[in-house]
Amino acid sequence: MLEVVELSKRFGGLYAVNQASIQVGQGQIVALIGPNGAGKTTLFATIAGFLQPDGGRVVLNGRDITGMPVHEICALGMVRTFQITQPFSRLTVAENIMVGVYQHTSSRREARRLAWEIAEYVGMGHLFDLPSTELTVAGRKRLELARALGTRPQLLLLDEVMAGLNPTEMAEIIGIIRGVRDRGVTILLIEHVMQAVMSLAEHVYVLSEGKLIAQGPPAAVTRDPAVIEAYLGKNAAQLLGGDVHA
Repeated sequence: MLEVVELSKRFGGLYAVNQASIQVGQGQIVALIGPNGAGKTTLFATIAGFLQPDGGRVVLNGRDITGMPVHEICALGMVRTFQITQPFSRLTVAENIMVGVYQHTSSRREARRLAWEIAEYVGMGHLFDLPSTELTVAGRKRLELARALGTRPQLLLLDEVMAGLNPTEMAEIIGIIRGVRDRGVTILLIEHVMQAVMSLAEHVYVLSEGKLIAQGPPAAVTRDPAVIEAYLGKNAAQLLGGDVHA
């Protein structure tokens, strides 16, 4: 479904992303991990059209979308969430979700009905008419996901949707993400919570200093010496089941 070919993004003389290539097949959940400052969010932003690449290509469902405007990419079925959630502060939860739904209907009544279904699905039905400014961190994370789902994506790019959540909230979001995939939405996610990555992802890419240093099934990646050195550390790798030797 998604093919990223040697994508690069430079800021001045510094490569934030350097010739990164990834593939995401239809129906998969794929994770992108790596240390802070590795370039993960920059890679997401470049894939989704928020930044223009300095090299490489992005192909969605066989179509080259490199350099295409964000709204056109969204109309083709790829949408991203943001690590720092920024709901429309003057709008309610319902109205925030309806912004995405209006991609597919001009009827306010229909948009509200569809927004309600999405809110119920992500566990926000009881908050439907609440001002978005009154949401907790967990609530804002769910709203960010709900807004994206309102656009009816085929491919969803999730940027650290687990950040700031407690274990109970995290377990609930993991269940929701699985359900989204089961409904036919392919998912590429950035995540630091490795337990969530191990639980959700079928394939993992590891980015460090703008370059991909490893890829493969989660269990194999956690045993990779380069990944342990650059990101996990030996103790974390051992906790995740990696066979780490001194």
